[in-house]
Amino acid sequence: MKPFLTAGILLLGHGVAWAQAASSPNQLTVEEQKAGWRLLFDGQTTKGWRGFRKTDFPTGKWAVRDGCLEKTGTGTGEPGGGDIVTLDTFSEFDLRFEWRIGPGGNSGVKYFVTEERKDAIGHEYQVLDDARHADAKVGPIRQTAAFYDVLPSVGDKPLRPAGEWNQSRILVERSHVEHWLNGRKVLEYELGSPAVKEAVARSKFKDVAGFGTRIKGHVLLQDHGDEVCYRSIKILSPPR
Repeated sequence: MKPFLTAGILLLGHGVAWAQAASSPNQLTVEEQKAGWRLLFDGQTTKGWRGFRKTDFPTGKWAVRDGCLEKTGTGTGEPGGGDIVTLDTFSEFDLRFEWRIGPGGNSGVKYFVTEERKDAIGHEYQVLDDARHADAKVGPIRQTAAFYDVLPSVGDKPLRPAGEWNQSRILVERSHVEHWLNGRKVLEYELGSPAVKEAVARSKFKDVAGFGTRIKGHVLLQDHGDEVCYRSIKILSPPR
């Protein structure tokens, strides 16, 4: 699996790949294409996505606008039942995406999501307006780039404010997981480790079987009732 991890790190290239992606949304560079990356969102259609535990796409919840997969805010601030998942499932991957949250907004990108569970539960890369949303006041485990409700991001976090685009990365290789934000690694953890088990035991997921371990699952974009846009969603995953 080392070539998979090496390819992902080389493409990061001290932020160069991030800058290229930002200037050409929903496009793969020649180097990315050669390395085996693929887009999960083509910038024009909802192909490759459907509702969680549904066969169709929730067109009343999400729309493609200006090259962005956009969730229109409802003003309720509560989950709206419009979570969407990839058709494909993954267990090891390097996932990159750009996002822009509305003022006071809340969303998230989840991974290891299985529809064998009734609810849309997975490891969540928190997407939040840290300056305005009440979740941020709960503490670092609920703030942007955290492993939601389990582990906080660490160090200085280069978060851009609501209304501006941020670039994020989730890397999973074997038991190792990393969260990145705007070119900086802000969290890493080991699946199934004592530290993760202890953190899960303190979280709202303490009774979820298998939580905190690597499973093959969908990538999910969360509908939390707030405005959010995603674009340039791309993944590098080992051959099945």
